[in-house]
Amino acid sequence: MMTGIFGSEAITYERAKELARSDDPAVRAALAEREDLSPELLYYLAEDSSAEVRRAVAVNEAAPRQTDLLLARDVDVEVRGRLAQKIAVIAPNLSPEESAKVRTQTQDALEALANDQMTKVRAVLSEAIKGVVDARSDIIKILARDIEIEVSGPVLEFSPVLSDDDLIEIIERGPADGGIAAIARRYTVSENLADAIIGTDDVEGIADLLGNNSAQIREEALDDLINRSENVELWQPPLVARTKLPEGAAQRMAGFIAENFLHALREPSDLDAEAMQAVSEIVRDRLNGKQDAEKKALSAGFDFLKVEPPLETVQRLQDAGKLVDKVVLKALQAGDHAFVFAAMIIRSGVDVAVARKVFVEKNPAGIVALIGKAGLPASMMVMIQQQMGRLAPSQIIEPGEEADFPMSRDDIDWHLEFFANMIARA
Repeated sequence: MMTGIFGSEAITYERAKELARSDDPAVRAALAEREDLSPELLYYLAEDSSAEVRRAVAVNEAAPRQTDLLLARDVDVEVRGRLAQKIAVIAPNLSPEESAKVRTQTQDALEALANDQMTKVRAVLSEAIKGVVDARSDIIKILARDIEIEVSGPVLEFSPVLSDDDLIEIIERGPADGGIAAIARRYTVSENLADAIIGTDDVEGIADLLGNNSAQIREEALDDLINRSENVELWQPPLVARTKLPEGAAQRMAGFIAENFLHALREPSDLDAEAMQAVSEIVRDRLNGKQDAEKKALSAGFDFLKVEPPLETVQRLQDAGKLVDKVVLKALQAGDHAFVFAAMIIRSGVDVAVARKVFVEKNPAGIVALIGKAGLPASMMVMIQQQMGRLAPSQIIEPGEEADFPMSRDDIDWHLEFFANMIARA
């Protein structure tokens, strides 16, 4: 029970009425927080002249449902936003004993919030209701068709209420910018839904679809995207990382992906002639199949842990001052994970066995610690965790605010030392 400035003592109805008429809005707001207040006094406070008081009523779960529609039309954005968070949780849990009138009032309040003129209010409601299994479908559809992606995005990506037919209809009508990508990231994407996403030719949406390993993509459609990816670099990393590709697809992709990598490395100031030749040899070896282990790894998605990392070549680049972030990024985008793995080892100074252990254990904190020790930018964190760590979206550690690295130097050293000790004890 929230008691605010009144302490834990109970107060009488008469005393509560007196406090509700106080000249001090802070006193009235503290009173409005109490869950032991009578419904009529909470309704009275819902009409208070102070927005601070009305905000307190908006979040009070003891407030009578009759206040929902009243506060849903409040002039204060914060009041409506806080109300949206509260009733999005309460609405699905109304018991059968609740009167039809009360349920209707709450649902009408939800509808009013879903149509609110302020994006912030609609976005708060969408975020709060996105995972509710039995949310009212018409309200979810209102949010899903919203022109602002911060409103439509959460329900398009997460709401279990939306059927494939609903989502395909939204795709055909044209969702908000970013809406196709949100649908493509859903936990399950059927073949029909994938067809609809691919049919939009939305480059970013298709990239997210390819990066979603739970998405069911018809083999002929995937084959077509592989061919088209020669001219769409954004699709190449998620294609390389996919666990299942049509037969021969990896070999077909290797040609143009590797050539893109080499072309990028030829840009001025990246590499000198000797370093360029060394990197070219690595890529050509993979293309020509000179190393059986690498050929097998490529057909399985180029599993860098099954081949020897090119440490000597990468060390030469490091000695020449050419193992810069841009070169490592280009290798990652080209799917050359063995090169990236070697670069992380050389730049970090971490033992090869420790680096392998981090990835074998699929430990997000360990992988991020290795990235940090190697001095790679936070912008590469997610790609490395996705492509090389094969981590589920829920496991991935995101960069901090303003793309800051989310781990201190002490934390980085602690995590890597933990894995070194694990190997020593084995």
